Amino acid sequence: MAGGELDPAAARALVRLCASVREAREPAVLVVRNEPGTDFCSGISFEPFDVQPDPASALAAVRGPVMGVISGECSGAGLEIALACDVRLCDAGASFALRDPLDGRLPSWGGTQRLPRVVGASRASAMLLLGKSLDARAALEWGLVHAVPEDLDGAVDQWLDELSGAGPLALEFAKEAVHRGSELPPSGSKAT
Repeated sequence: MAGGELDPAAARALVRLCASVREAREPAVLVVRNEPGTDFCSGISFEPFDVQPDPASALAAVRGPVMGVISGECSGAGLEIALACDVRLCDAGASFALRDPLDGRLPSWGGTQRLPRVVGASRASAMLLLGKSLDARAALEWGLVHAVPEDLDGAVDQWLDELSGAGPLALEFAKEAVHRGSELPPSGSKAT
């Protein structure tokens, strides 16, 4: 990603990339990251429904693991894109926010569903309703990111090696089980 606001051309390119990764049927780990020295994504410069499917849904539909590598500001639609990633790493200067409701609009790319699943309902409410921003350390404490390594590039390489060394079908099925399982009641409990 180029950083700053996401424009329609970049959003469509990300959707096309996700579709090609899904169609390739080759085991792959998709990495989404911003260019050095830029923000991950601070929002969008267009109406969210101008790109269908939206980039966050396209990322979530990729069968293999998706890694988000975040530097700088990650807010609004940028955080929705990051939340669609299975693994999120960031540098110490990253910041996270989802203030759309304070700006008079709702997040349109699944943020209101994904954020509470990642950080819990109370913390998601603080971000959505009160505009709470998180720095990298708080994001790690809240579970929004998986690691804040000193050497971000080295950590990305290490995590890619680990993921690439695993069984690709097992990773796909594990990812599907995690996502589908989060929507089901616990095994053995009875729905009322």
